[in-house]
Amino acid sequence: MADAKVIPFDDDRSRGSRGAGSRRRGSSAESAPVGEGPVGDVQPLPVRGAAAQGPGPGPDESPEPRPAVGDGDGDGDGSDRDGGLERRVAAGLSFLRRRLTGDYDVDDFGYDAELTDQVLMSLLRPVYEKYFRVEVKGVENIPAEGGALIVANHSGTLPLDGLMMQVAVHDHHPADRHLRLLAADLVFVLPVVNELARKLGHTLACAEDAERLLAQGELVGVMPEGFKGIGKPFGERYKLQRFGRGGFVSTALRQGAPIVPCSIVGAEEIYPMIGNSKTLARLLGFPYFPLTPTFPWLGPLGAVPLPTKWTIQFGEPIPTDGYAPEAAEDPVLMFNLTDQVREQIQHTLYKLLVQRRSVFF
Repeated sequence: MADAKVIPFDDDRSRGSRGAGSRRRGSSAESAPVGEGPVGDVQPLPVRGAAAQGPGPGPDESPEPRPAVGDGDGDGDGSDRDGGLERRVAAGLSFLRRRLTGDYDVDDFGYDAELTDQVLMSLLRPVYEKYFRVEVKGVENIPAEGGALIVANHSGTLPLDGLMMQVAVHDHHPADRHLRLLAADLVFVLPVVNELARKLGHTLACAEDAERLLAQGELVGVMPEGFKGIGKPFGERYKLQRFGRGGFVSTALRQGAPIVPCSIVGAEEIYPMIGNSKTLARLLGFPYFPLTPTFPWLGPLGAVPLPTKWTIQFGEPIPTDGYAPEAAEDPVLMFNLTDQVREQIQHTLYKLLVQRRSVFF
């Protein structure tokens, strides 16, 4: 880990590897390294929903809606509840069988739709709904189909804001879309974190991977502030850092994908960063080592985030399909669009902060 480095999103250098843990799995359960073969060989992502549903009504069941247990219309013996439990157990056993036998699919980036829908989102959802009590606004601004680039602010010492944004899209978008986040190299050299990130659909924050996903019609999420945003001191909260050299704008222009600004309020206060131990960061190979009022003084207990109240707002999309193909190489246009996205996110952050009653309520 000591030699881990962060590759900026707008680094256009050719990459021969997509990081550890990326693999493609078919019905034969054989794996092939990511990046082999032309872009045209990319397989479509597995369809969500059908695999997660239990078996439908049997031939002897009535097509009429069945009454709930205890509502006075049933016999009160709990047969409906027992039947539902049996279906859930059967679905769970079927899921385990597929995982053990390797009878499941992942795409070229390692995204596992079934595991994400049935397990990983179920683990993140209580944190999203009960702990941070996230309120989502403007989700209808995300296109129902086709590629789009969601650009958000980044904060909070640990990248929980990206995960919460992913749950927001997954659970609230009417078209049941899934967000593919771009992450730094550091994510893919950490044990366990690497595999989970791949399963959730994350990939390297490089233009090549982003363009391939957009070309497949995927929603791609990027946080251009990078470590500058997530590791900034508490005194600079909700002040956006530099958005790189505009690599995300160039990628959107090449694919003609709309850019959807996203503003996240609440993540800045989960770990108030009052200091940064540069010596420990250098020894551990991290971009920073946070010092908060509770960490590392309280040990593992200090790593528990504060239960702040979050708001995630998606703004109106900025179209890019009206520009000529060579526009992606125009530095003036990239600067103007980058500044437009940044200003829209910053303005929305200020507006949400004014409307917020309390950090925790």
